[in-house]
Amino acid sequence: MKDGFVRVGCASFPIQLGQIKENAKNIIEYVKKANEEHVKVLVFPELCLSGYTIEDLFYQKRILNEVTEQIDIILDETYELDMLFVIGAPLVHMNKLYNCAIVICGGEILGIVPKTYIPTYHEFYEGRHFASAPQECTEIFLNGEYYPFGTDMIFEAFQQSHLKIAIEICEDLWAPLPPSTKHCLNGATLILNPSASNDLTAKSDYRRLLVSSHSARLVCGYAYCNAGLGESTTDVVFSNHHLIAENGAILEESIQYEDGLIYTDLDLDKLVSERVEMSTYQTRNDHYHYIPFEIDDEDLELERYYDPHPFVPSDESQRAMRCKEVFDIQIHGLIQRLKATHIQKVVIGISGGLDSTLALLVASMAYQKLGYPSSDIIAVTMPCFGTTSRTKNNALKMMEELKVTSKTVDITEAVLQHFKDIHHDESIHNVTYENCQARERTQVLMDIANQEGGIVIGTGDLSEVALGWSTYNGDHMSMYAVNVSVPKTLVRYLVDYVSTLYKGQPLEETLQDILNTPVSPELLPAKDNEIVQKTEDIVGPYELHDFFLYHHVRFHYEPRKLYRIACLAYQDQYDNQTIKKWLTLFYRRFFTQQFKRTCIPDGPKVGSVALSPRGDLRMPSDANVQLWLEECEKL
Repeated sequence: MKDGFVRVGCASFPIQLGQIKENAKNIIEYVKKANEEHVKVLVFPELCLSGYTIEDLFYQKRILNEVTEQIDIILDETYELDMLFVIGAPLVHMNKLYNCAIVICGGEILGIVPKTYIPTYHEFYEGRHFASAPQECTEIFLNGEYYPFGTDMIFEAFQQSHLKIAIEICEDLWAPLPPSTKHCLNGATLILNPSASNDLTAKSDYRRLLVSSHSARLVCGYAYCNAGLGESTTDVVFSNHHLIAENGAILEESIQYEDGLIYTDLDLDKLVSERVEMSTYQTRNDHYHYIPFEIDDEDLELERYYDPHPFVPSDESQRAMRCKEVFDIQIHGLIQRLKATHIQKVVIGISGGLDSTLALLVASMAYQKLGYPSSDIIAVTMPCFGTTSRTKNNALKMMEELKVTSKTVDITEAVLQHFKDIHHDESIHNVTYENCQARERTQVLMDIANQEGGIVIGTGDLSEVALGWSTYNGDHMSMYAVNVSVPKTLVRYLVDYVSTLYKGQPLEETLQDILNTPVSPELLPAKDNEIVQKTEDIVGPYELHDFFLYHHVRFHYEPRKLYRIACLAYQDQYDNQTIKKWLTLFYRRFFTQQFKRTCIPDGPKVGSVALSPRGDLRMPSDANVQLWLEECEKL
């Protein structure tokens, strides 16, 4: 599918117990249906050719002979289809009966994988019929041909270097040491599991957790296809519960007790990128058999969901939990810094904007937990040319409501004097005009901190750090930066979350008004007391930049792929040209502004993406962005 994607599906139909011909017809039908949807990898339930619940009928020669005959028919009917698929069937090998997964592609059997762990407990009695997989890979003779037979097989796609498929069957996943662990450490990126797991109260929740957590631990794709309709209900019921996961995330899930086809597009490139970066992902060489196969690498429209706000959970309850976690990390990071330095006072510049508001809220809560007086928090507002009454008043209200020490230092005259000193025309509103104000504010904060024996708390967020949207040695600098790894899209929700802690109090109203204030550095003169300088008009929408940042840093996507998934995520909000424009700017700023990140102050890491030069991102300040820009030009 290009860009490292592969379309993976699970299919089930109403099994007819012991009716091998009818089951084979249904398998062929669903393989063809999946092919029409451009599914490239498909898995059916365990023992789907015969039925899982036929018990001692597994011994019947009529069943076993019909199975082998119908396998040939399935091969003949699917040889023209561009797909690898897996069916389940009972097969005899070396005088033993095995519960097998048959891997088929292009009308050929690539290999046959027997089940390793045979359950014989509670409602399961497979040990009566089936043997456990042999230790060594051998060959099985089937319909006049020899095929690889064993568990140590990985099926590799020629056209997609990252598509490496391995098989485990039902109970194999539930065992303490699943075969898939070894498979993945030997290179497998996608595990297919034909299964027959009966339904019980709360079992679907556990099954979902098992599949998602296992795919996370192995950093792999996982397609779990479960038996369902048509299986015997003598003592148990099966629910057709299919799951397709990717590194801990359930991408697609069937509606239980309904047959049919589900599919989604797995991002194998992302999985491999994760593995490469994880030094503890120890690749092994256990003498696997690597079996090649061919499928077309089509360029299709993606069939999967990308969250346009990867830093912000879409579910409200999860979002509240995430906000609490982040806020707690920020608070306890500051608490530890204050304890370690034996400092009791902090100085924070308060603009009335989101970032400084969050920093002040963090400090306030930290002081409550420490039992320090809130008056030891020194909040400083520093109005100048662009300050509006709205932001200034909100800043002052918040200081009063939090009972911190409030200072107002009007820096207008100081900045004008500085313009004179460096011979700058104050009517020229360029970068010098803006940065002089930012640096003056930082100087004021640093000097007050010296006076009070305190430290300056930085307010800049992760998005600003990524884009270099700060004044070098101005607001870029502090002594501890509590927001440094919080993206702008999350800052808003954090402030909103904290406002709920003050329900019905005046502070809630103040915080809500701050949330509704346009994001601005307020460095250009206001017009009619209204903000004229809006950050997103200059650098682009923060939601786009946060999306770019997440996927660029977390998964190292190339521009083509990042552009592709951004167009999908924001298809109803931005046209493709707009996305291309801001993506190009993102790369340009991300690379050229690294020199600022090289010397950013300490601050707590709160999520999986951070840019600290001491931990998460180590790159030279003079790294060349040309490769990325050239790719952007081709979009």
